[in-house]
Amino acid sequence: MIYDIEFETLPREALTAIQLRRLMATLERVYATVPFYRSRFEDAGITPNDIRSLEDFQQLPFTTKQDLRDNYPFGMFAVPMDNVVRIHASSGTTGQPTVVGYTARDINTWSELMARALTAGGAGRKDIIHNAYGYGLFTGGLGVHYGVEKLGASVIPVSGGNTKRQIIIMRDFGPTILTSTPSYALHLAEEAEEMGVSFEKLKFKYGIFGAEPWSEQMRQEIERKLHLKAVDIYGLSEVMGPGVAVECHEAQNGLHIFEDHFIPEIIDPATGKVLPYGETGELVFTSITKEAFPIVRYRTRDITSLNPEPCICGRTLVRMKKVSGRTDDMLIIRGVNVFPSQIESVLMEIEGIEPHYQLVVDREDNLDTLTVHVEISERSFSDEVKVLQRLERKISHSIKEYLGVSARVKLVEPKVIARSQGKAVRVIDNRKL
Repeated sequence: MIYDIEFETLPREALTAIQLRRLMATLERVYATVPFYRSRFEDAGITPNDIRSLEDFQQLPFTTKQDLRDNYPFGMFAVPMDNVVRIHASSGTTGQPTVVGYTARDINTWSELMARALTAGGAGRKDIIHNAYGYGLFTGGLGVHYGVEKLGASVIPVSGGNTKRQIIIMRDFGPTILTSTPSYALHLAEEAEEMGVSFEKLKFKYGIFGAEPWSEQMRQEIERKLHLKAVDIYGLSEVMGPGVAVECHEAQNGLHIFEDHFIPEIIDPATGKVLPYGETGELVFTSITKEAFPIVRYRTRDITSLNPEPCICGRTLVRMKKVSGRTDDMLIIRGVNVFPSQIESVLMEIEGIEPHYQLVVDREDNLDTLTVHVEISERSFSDEVKVLQRLERKISHSIKEYLGVSARVKLVEPKVIARSQGKAVRVIDNRKL
């Protein structure tokens, strides 16, 4: 099933024509209404009239998260505040929050795109969707909520937290689609088991998970524990929120980017050079239909690649590979680049441990050290100390073999690592860098 068959199955030539027309209109508008963009364009010696093709577009400077912070709170808005009907913001845990705004038309566009995404993920009008993404300033909860209503399905707006109550609602209300972060989905499975509620007996068919990188191995773990098909969804508040891209449940092989609203690029994160299809680099987005908060060549810091081949589902939109990590999450341990998702992939292949882990980085005698805290399973908890020590050595050896970096491994008791109701905290970096 395809929600908007006209735009999701366009030939590449027609899609490119739409992108260029919408891009040129967006550039003219930001140049006229956003002082930041006018200044950046002038510094680069470019005006909107110089952009006549998608190749010309690559001359434009990038926008970064720091630029958004420097223009806090409303300096990047392209419309007067009396046209802004919704404001969202990031948590600001790593610095000044980034603030985004939406006009009424933006909200409708977002809802339409989320309806597309939910349909691709297996949802239909007859479904009941248990929405465990956080509501509030985070875009996840309300983004999904409005998309469900646009689709015409039923939404249960439970948000994050109060996990035991959520399990009871799942049992009593019979939802068929689960939306949450992947780490919270595993936490729901854990709580359900403690309460004696079997996911196998619940009515879930699909889960649509996002907001944090997660590996294929974690997907398999979620599908095994929750007895549903796990679909990846992608978005970020600076570009729109959830619904920028989504896997289709038919293929689960790359996320379809809604290119009639967003232009994706892959760049070399070190040089800024645009890379061809298939090469891995940093994802960059330009929004071409946003009114209140358009963004031009925004560096997402997410690491992925693009595939232009049409999908078996019938969609012709370019597909992005599952995000493997973020350039700002990458750890450099004694010269070796390490992403948390790589460690996760190793851990998910080893029996006797749970998919809950945390990486702790320290500096001892001017050398970086990596300690991997990982929970053992309930069935392994009673094993002899020698057995657990062998398991630690096995994990350490696997990490060294796969990533080329030495890591200490510390097995901890079940449920010791803090559970997150939103995005999981995977790294604690104690170095003074």
